[in-house]
Amino acid sequence: MLNYFLKKKSRLLRSESFQYVFSNPCTKNTFQINILGRSNLLGHPRLGLSISRKNIKHAYKRNTIKRLIRETFRLLQHKLISMDFIVIARKSIVYLDNKKITNILENIWSNYQR
Repeated sequence: MLNYFLKKKSRLLRSESFQYVFSNPCTKNTFQINILGRSNLLGHPRLGLSISRKNIKHAYKRNTIKRLIRETFRLLQHKLISMDFIVIARKSIVYLDNKKITNILENIWSNYQR
């Protein structure tokens, strides 16, 4: 049976982990979202979020976007290759509805599946 929890080990928590990905990333870009990835040796994918207040002014919008990103990652994590991912949201994401954001994220995650 598949484990659909998003545990603490599945998140990038330390600045060293973020710097590791930022130093030599593999990128997938859309007009709304950038995903930086770099392979790891842990055997499972990990997720980090970078949603700045400069790009998305209101906290409730930032939190909604974070929830959507975490949810799509949580549902697809068992299919993803062993990489560390950092998701960066751009300003234009606030003009999309939740369904459109979810579809964009699922399309990007499909590029990283086994």
